[in-house]
Amino acid sequence: MRTTLITGANRGIGLEFVRQYAVDGWRVLACSRHPEKSAALNKLAAQYPELIKIHALDVAEPAQIARLGQALANEAIDLLINNAGIYPDSDKSGFGHTDDGEWLQAFRINTMAPLKMAETFATQISRSKQKTIVTITSKMGSIADNSSGGSYLYRSSKAAVNMVVKSLTIDLKPLGITTVVCHPGWVQTDMGGSNALISATESVSGIRQVISRLTMEDSGKFFGYDGEVIPW
Repeated sequence: MRTTLITGANRGIGLEFVRQYAVDGWRVLACSRHPEKSAALNKLAAQYPELIKIHALDVAEPAQIARLGQALANEAIDLLINNAGIYPDSDKSGFGHTDDGEWLQAFRINTMAPLKMAETFATQISRSKQKTIVTITSKMGSIADNSSGGSYLYRSSKAAVNMVVKSLTIDLKPLGITTVVCHPGWVQTDMGGSNALISATESVSGIRQVISRLTMEDSGKFFGYDGEVIPW
């Protein structure tokens, strides 16, 4: 039985990843900052009690990542999905209104946490069969794709995590681990809003198709949920 570890699993595409992988018979280690407040995730876990295990994790706190690593030290993790992410509020106000504290928090969650997760769980991933790390990024982190400006905090944190994953590709190759970044599309979630173009179901289904086809030759690539390779 394959195992996936998913951050930000309490809502949006994180919750949908949990649902789809559990339906397909995977063991799912689902992480949420506040499990006691994650009603939808708890309901899903009750439907699949043998498959879904919920863990408390705030990815902005390195000590919590370290503790989870110790708790899961004996696991073999086929797939790590670095899904947790934020879009800072001050980005919505544009140039001249950026908030330094929000910028630092965006980097802690969107950029630093995926690296800390990879460092903490590389051993568990390396002992699995699939050996894959997928980090959810955004087209807004693509320098080549930026034609509208703005969103300085979010864009920079996602461009930075793209570089983190590019380096992981090189450093984790001796362990046989494939690492990629994926753009989920503009998704109808709390972050994406009701005017977004696609559902969480469509986004996650597409990303899972991408994941299912990955080989070591794909390591370091930037994929869209539709399989398109996106320019850096």
